Amino acid sequence: MLKSLLIKNLATIEEVELGLESGFTVLTGETGAGKSILIESIRLALGDKGSVDVIRTGASATSIEAVFEGVNTPEEESNEIYVQRRITEKGPGRGYIDGTLVPLKNLRALGDSLVDIYGQNDHVFLRKAENQMDYLDQYAGALDLRQQVARAAAAVRRLFRRQQDLLTSARDRKRRMDFLAYQIQEIEKAELAPDEEKEMRGERLLLKNSEKIARWVEEALSLSYTGDGSLAALLAQLRPLLEHLAEFDADCKSASESVQEFSITIKELGEHLIHFRESQSRSPERLEQIETRLSQIEGLKRKYGSDVEEIMSFLLKCQEEYAELDGSEELLQEVDEELKDQLKEYDLLSDSLREKRVDSAGKLEKEVEREIGQLGMKKARFKIELRPRPHNPERLGLLQDSGTEDVEFLLSPNPGEDLKPLRKIASGGELSRFMLALKSVGKDTREGQTLIFDEIDAGIGGLTAEFVARKLQALARRNQVICITHLPQIASFASHHFRIAKKISQNRTYTGVFKLSDHQRIEEIARLLAGSHITPATLITAREMLESHQEQE
Repeated sequence: MLKSLLIKNLATIEEVELGLESGFTVLTGETGAGKSILIESIRLALGDKGSVDVIRTGASATSIEAVFEGVNTPEEESNEIYVQRRITEKGPGRGYIDGTLVPLKNLRALGDSLVDIYGQNDHVFLRKAENQMDYLDQYAGALDLRQQVARAAAAVRRLFRRQQDLLTSARDRKRRMDFLAYQIQEIEKAELAPDEEKEMRGERLLLKNSEKIARWVEEALSLSYTGDGSLAALLAQLRPLLEHLAEFDADCKSASESVQEFSITIKELGEHLIHFRESQSRSPERLEQIETRLSQIEGLKRKYGSDVEEIMSFLLKCQEEYAELDGSEELLQEVDEELKDQLKEYDLLSDSLREKRVDSAGKLEKEVEREIGQLGMKKARFKIELRPRPHNPERLGLLQDSGTEDVEFLLSPNPGEDLKPLRKIASGGELSRFMLALKSVGKDTREGQTLIFDEIDAGIGGLTAEFVARKLQALARRNQVICITHLPQIASFASHHFRIAKKISQNRTYTGVFKLSDHQRIEEIARLLAGSHITPATLITAREMLESHQEQE
């Protein structure tokens, strides 16, 4: 419920602070006193569009602050929520929730769950077809069934998208499979080995430098092993000399042993050089083969990866995709069957939902007509239209969560008028009383909402006004009801009463809001009864009305 409202610099309001309570509250005042400004302030606080024109002359900004109580806030210790809206000369301003700056759409979303305003231009609930469907389904006790329909619809949409993806894949499947087969064949035919490229590049380097290598090998062999003055020959001459000297010098014996080891090393080097020389091939054909193979590998790298490992990884992916496409026809058949079964389930659930709606629509029509008859619309007719909306097999991706029909409330307020959708009913008073009727007969289990009725007393009086007041009073037992009224019958039923008054001081207009005491309420109800000519008899009547209706609360 709305606990407090602080308004600064809004039109003729300089500053007004209201403390509000649960139950039934009325706002009264002279025509033009500014009652509509209060409704405007609540709308602005909850994110409605606002222009700089609402800023009070001489001020730089409009500010509206509201505190709501009884809000479900599981993450917070408090069950209060604070909202603020500022409109500056620069534009629509900013919105805050609990002191945090938020987009205005967040304020509007929050407002939808906190406040319903029923006035000339505020019947969003009634003018939106989805809200009318929600109301009927709640009345019919069909909300759980509708959730089942929604889940079935979601499953159908998912399977339909999968089916379409597979069909698209099937149309391109042959072309894609041919392309994949070409890639797979090209890579597999190459028979790539992990270290092949590195080895072949090494062999190519040898072949390209074979003449220089052969010359270097011959020179190395001549110097180390095969030449007349080679190291091997010189060492062979040196060794016996050192052996002779070893008889006279121990160090020469050690040197002789070292020469022997070095001779062995030189011999091993010579044998290696000979083997290396014999292993070298100067065949131009082999070099051409290597160049062709490396060119093939480079071509595969340009297409499929930066190295052989990436190419083989790409091959694996191609093989997997090919296998999936090869089995997609069977998968498509499975999806088709699953989609048929799920669509059948959706149709069965939707049929059950329609039966509940049809059965409840007739009952609701009678109850609402009885209620609006008591609220001054005795000749009004109310009809709930259920228009079939069969699904299109080719557009199952757009399948509705709400079943296979549209729901629309139709109303004929006066005799001789055709039934028309509520969105085409112009009278704010008629819509407000119709909304009151719906609230009275509905099965909304939510409590603690703030319901604001404006213009609900337009064109009524006497006994009808009393019926309206009783309905508002009953509704206020579960919700906070705020009503702007000109009728004493309605005002006398309220638990709380505020008077809105306007005064002019130093050529400036000021609007104030004042909570009335019991004595002040008698005077205000007397004013509503008799206008400016209040007599003792009028005051007695006002007191009796107030006392009588308060006893019935």
